[in-house]
Amino acid sequence: MRIVFMGTPEFASAALAALIASPYGADIVGVVTRQDKPKNRGHVMTPPPVKVLAQAHGIPVYQPQNLKAENFADTLTALAPDIIIVAAYGRILPKYVLDAPRFGCINIHGSLLPKYRGAAPIQRAIMAGEKELGITLMYMAEGVDTGDMIAKSSYFPDENDNFGKIHDTLAKMGADLLVRTLPDIFAGKTTREKQDDALSNYAAKIEKEDAKIDFSATAKEVHDKIRALSPEPAAYALLGGASLKITEAERTDLPAEGEAGLVTALDAKKSGAIYVNCADFKIKLLRLIPEGKKEMSAGDFIRGRKIEAGQKLE
Repeated sequence: MRIVFMGTPEFASAALAALIASPYGADIVGVVTRQDKPKNRGHVMTPPPVKVLAQAHGIPVYQPQNLKAENFADTLTALAPDIIIVAAYGRILPKYVLDAPRFGCINIHGSLLPKYRGAAPIQRAIMAGEKELGITLMYMAEGVDTGDMIAKSSYFPDENDNFGKIHDTLAKMGADLLVRTLPDIFAGKTTREKQDDALSNYAAKIEKEDAKIDFSATAKEVHDKIRALSPEPAAYALLGGASLKITEAERTDLPAEGEAGLVTALDAKKSGAIYVNCADFKIKLLRLIPEGKKEMSAGDFIRGRKIEAGQKLE
């Protein structure tokens, strides 16, 4: 068996690690990932997590600029994969890639398809307040996440779990589901389930405008946005014209008093809390990143005299 793995970020690393540790580890003939990118203020060229993991295990790594035939077809022919396993690669696979392996291209997708097709399924599902999240293993087709489904696994996170925790849980679930299902794929024992397009929606990439908090929404909607975007890129509001990122918050049962976004009370004890009006109830802000600063507790922010009751977050 010849396996090619395609993926880029930490979500994909979990799947590659599980595959390496499985009985199929010796069958991985190559890893295809995105190109190194400059990172942080120093713009240091940084390899994708999948590349780092593959090189640590001596697996050949390929980083084509794109997947156009003139850039990748010869490499793919030489690799001669029986199956291609994909997890958050970050580009649409052209038809010649989809048609190359005899067992097809298998994708690990971070949602319960057909809901949340697209680039940001986990974050969009959390933002929408979904209680049941999950993973779908699927055969890839030419459309975006439209292929036949093979298997699913569900997960019910706690209401305060943020994207970071949920992401890591789903990444492991996807890796485990892949390894459990591969024997049936190779034996031809899987049942292909077509997606109902009428039940689908699109999980677009998170843009800066998506991270802006609207306190005129309900407390649940505000809370879901904060946890969906934590730790990165982090939901934000403006305080006195400066950006204030919110990385942790909790809902309260305290009815809102006054206009949305108004800071109604401050608790400076220990880790502290900042109480802010939403449309219905108050939300309690617990951890923040002031503009140009590092993350801190609400208590530290309050004790630094950076906020007062009566101010408004916009």
